[in-house]
Amino acid sequence: MGRKNVQNLVVSPSNVQPMPQTAFSLNMPGVDELFPGFLPGDFAVLYGSRAVATLTSLLCVRAQLPPQLGGLGSSVVFIDGGITFRLYRVAQLAQLHDLNPEEALRRIFISRAFTAYQLTSLVMEKMEETVKACDAKVAIISDLASFFLDTNIAAEEAQSIYSQILAYLADFARRRQIVVVATYMPFENSKRNTTLQQLTYQNATTVLCFAKTAYGKQVILEKHPAYMLGATKLPSKTKTLNDFIGDYNG
Repeated sequence: MGRKNVQNLVVSPSNVQPMPQTAFSLNMPGVDELFPGFLPGDFAVLYGSRAVATLTSLLCVRAQLPPQLGGLGSSVVFIDGGITFRLYRVAQLAQLHDLNPEEALRRIFISRAFTAYQLTSLVMEKMEETVKACDAKVAIISDLASFFLDTNIAAEEAQSIYSQILAYLADFARRRQIVVVATYMPFENSKRNTTLQQLTYQNATTVLCFAKTAYGKQVILEKHPAYMLGATKLPSKTKTLNDFIGDYNG
């Protein structure tokens, strides 16, 4: 997306704003100094590696923690667009965070889509109802773009519907004052993929890239209305992080 603008900028702790009490943090040493956390009203997009699919499991668990531990004390609405939700990983992460795995799973409300039209319906017709019903402060949409890259859907139609979804997600997060997180998985370069990436970047309030470089893995904060943009290396040894990046191959 906009990685070329910030990938060489390294942010030191002195350059970063203090973490607001309402921030929903990743709890990753080094990363939290760059990105203190998601804020109510954020429409955030995570991209750059297939590991972002695993990161959503971490968010599903951390959202349930109390605010004093960087969570929101909330249930989670999860719209699975790429069959990325993994029960066993959520259960493992729940144990790492001293939560009952069964209880943690019960607080995640999952809907699965298998076509672009199903995903559109779940987001634009069903999501608000579900968020209200379970009083969720976090909604996650995994693999947001893949169905719209399907060449069985005309490019103009795919772009039009995808644009509507993006606008809806940004407005929904702002209007409901919840955190909405979407993942954009890596795909082969194509004109359609480039167009959808640009649309995603334009509509998101927060963009985080998880990248692999010659010097290791790093997180790049590419867009945010308040935090200083920049990049930071992922620490190599943290128990929760290892669980998160175990299958992070770039």
